[in-house]
Formats: sequence, structure tokens, C-alpha cells
Amino acid sequence: MLDSTLQETYDAVLRRNPGEPEFHQAVREVFSSLEVIQDRHPEYTDQGIITRLCEPERQIIFRVPWVDDQGTVQVNRGFRVEYNSALGPYKGGLRFHPSVNVGIVKFLGFEQIFKNSLTGLPIGGGKGGSDFDPHGRSDGEVMRFCQSFMTELHRHIGEYTDVPAGDIGVGAREIGYLFGQYKRLTNKYEAGTLTGKGLDWGGSLVRKEATGYGAAIFADEMLKARGESFDGRKVAISGSGNVAIYAAEKTAQLGGIAVTASDSSGYVVDEDGLDLELLKQIKEVERGRIAEYADRRGGRSRFVEGGSVWDVPVDIALPSATQNELDADAARTLVKNGVKAVSEGANMPCTPDAVEVFREAGIAYGPGKAANAGGVATSALEMQQNASRDAWSFDYTEGRLTDIMVGIHRTCLETAEEYGRPGDYVVGANVAGFRKVADAMIAFGVI
Repeated sequence: MLDSTLQETYDAVLRRNPGEPEFHQAVREVFSSLEVIQDRHPEYTDQGIITRLCEPERQIIFRVPWVDDQGTVQVNRGFRVEYNSALGPYKGGLRFHPSVNVGIVKFLGFEQIFKNSLTGLPIGGGKGGSDFDPHGRSDGEVMRFCQSFMTELHRHIGEYTDVPAGDIGVGAREIGYLFGQYKRLTNKYEAGTLTGKGLDWGGSLVRKEATGYGAAIFADEMLKARGESFDGRKVAISGSGNVAIYAAEKTAQLGGIAVTASDSSGYVVDEDGLDLELLKQIKEVERGRIAEYADRRGGRSRFVEGGSVWDVPVDIALPSATQNELDADAARTLVKNGVKAVSEGANMPCTPDAVEVFREAGIAYGPGKAANAGGVATSALEMQQNASRDAWSFDYTEGRLTDIMVGIHRTCLETAEEYGRPGDYVVGANVAGFRKVADAMIAFGVI
């Protein structure tokens, strides 16, 4: 239960934002940690910080008309929620997926505020996207959609205003089409306006790997804090996009054995450890289905249609697919099977009940706003390189990413200890992320 002040604010959020369950869930998750700072920091209540943080600074919804390969006019809906700019220009990805609506974008933008704050880099929080589905579409259709999308969005973004990146359904191809249209419309080569760009035209090494690498690094830091490591541990990973693939790659580098990957059709189990080159070929090059992995890998790999990837007995879990994919039943199964650490590669992949199961069982649990901050951190590093007309080596950039993730872990652990909740990474992440943003908002006055 929330205390009376926070409950009153939360009830107002529910009334003002009906039909947005993911946004409600994200707000409540942060609120559940803020009770520990109420008495110590009355200025946050006096200045209306919590109430102000629940309302985005700007919400943009627009029509996206485009023509498919059959000459038929299609219409999608585009979104950009510029949530909070207290720490810097709005920063957050664009998601192209049929499930996208304003509530999803607000939930992602709200989470992004605190995630970006934890990186220690000067970036605010935002998010955007469309209910357009790029799967099964030709390059020409994706290009025409992206050009139409950017024709509206370009007037709202810029390297000192709002810097979008990729997310689900938006990779280097989509970013290329978006940036090309931005350049055409503005007559400016502002590389810092979009991140996730190709390496030949302003992109950063490690950006593709960053979110997955970061989630594994955060898990490693949680294990180290308990005197343990990845060495020889079996790891379950959901999803098979960039986050999942590169979480598996970093797992292997740390000495672990990633044994699962999944997509909407089911999951594969490979007891000998995932063959990453084969997985990359199928998912990144061929854009195929995960079932093909088992067919081509052979050996002890198998495909399970439907079902839950979390039924596989493992020591470490890295949920890396989408929101609310891991529920309380799955969490109880993982605990029963001896899981030691859970680090979120996706945004809010664990339901509130699942998180409670992990916390009650004493499992090391890293919430997404901390554990998957590596992606946006490396996006900010890409912005630094663009601003200085520079390009960094893979090793140097990965070193910066590792330092940031280690720093985020330390901040969460120290903050949880300071506020009387030792080892609680949820409280540590929420309070540390909130305080930095709140203090900046107070400095700026009521705006």
C-alpha cells in the first residue's frame, strides 16, 4: 500500500489517464519506492515534483499516411512523448509495433526519465513510435513509411531538443530512412539528432551490443556483490533481437552459458550453449524465425512451440523480449529451479507480482531502468562523438559502457543502503534516479 499522499497522487494519475495500464504500472512501481524519501525531503512534496513528473511536458500524436507496394494508401498513427527535459534534451527510442499506443509510449517515456538519470549523462526522458509493423514489409514500404513519419516528426526534434533512437522494430535500416528524410527536410547534417546510425555516417561502435551487454554486466555486478560469478552458470534469455543476442554474447564472455532464445512462436533450448553466429545469421541477416535455429543447429538443441522460456532450469535469467513477459507463476518456477539473479534487458518485462516473488525469495533482481540503461548510455556516447566530429574504437567505447554500468550498480546499491533497504535494487534505482531529476526541477522553478 502507498501512503496517503502518494495514493492520492496515484489516484489522480488513474483518473487523468484512463485505459493506460502499462503507464499506471510504471508510475506505481516508482511510487512504491518514494515513501522512503518523504520525510527526508519535504521539498519534493512542497514543490509538487511528484505530481509534475506524472505529466509529460509534451505529447505529440500524428497521422502517418503512406503507400504500400500495391499502390494502396495506408494510414498509421505516430507518437512522440517528450516527457522530461530537466537533465538534458529528451532522449529515448522509437518503437514500430502494432501494440504501440499512447499509454505504451508514456510508460516507456516515464521509465526513460529515471533510466537516463542513472547513467549520469546529460539527457532527459522521451519515447515515441507508431503502430506500424515493419515485419513482412518490403524495404520500399518501410522507406515510404519512415519518410512520412519523419515529415511530421522532424519539426519536433533536434540535437539540443529531442534525440530519438531505435527500439523494437526500429534498427539501422529504419534509422537510415528516418535520418535521410530529416536531412532532406532540414537541409542540415545534424548527426546528433538521431542515434543508432550506421557506422559509416555517424554511428557508434557498441551501440548495437550495448543494451544486451549492459544487462549482463549489471547481472555480473549483482553476483559479485554476493561473492558469486557467471562462471559455468546456465542463463535463460528471452527474445532474439539485439538485446537478447548481445546479452548472450556478453554472457559467454563472462563465462556463462546462454541456453535459450525465443520469439512469438516459441523458444529454443540449446544445452551446449547458443551458437551465436548461427543465431545472428538467422535473426539479423535472414530475419527468420527462431524455430530455424534448432533445425540447423541439431545436436542437443530443440524448439518448443509456445510455452514459457522460464520453465528451463537456469542460474541466471535475462528477460529481454517485451513488457510483462514474466509473470508470478514464471517467477516461482525460476525460484524453484534455483535462479540466483534476474537482470531485465527489456523494459518492465517482469510483472509487479513477479518482482515481489523475486524480492521475497531474496533473489538479486535488477530492474530495467538500471539493468538495461546501457543502450541509452551508448546513445549518449554516440551524441558525444557526433558533437566532437570524432569516432571511438570498440574497446574504448565498451570500456565507457562498462564503467557506466558498474557506476549504476554502485549507485543503486549505495542508495538502497542509505535509505534503509540494503540490497533492494528497485528502491536504489528509483530513489537515485528520481532525486537527480527532482533536484534539477527545483533549481529551474515551476515550469
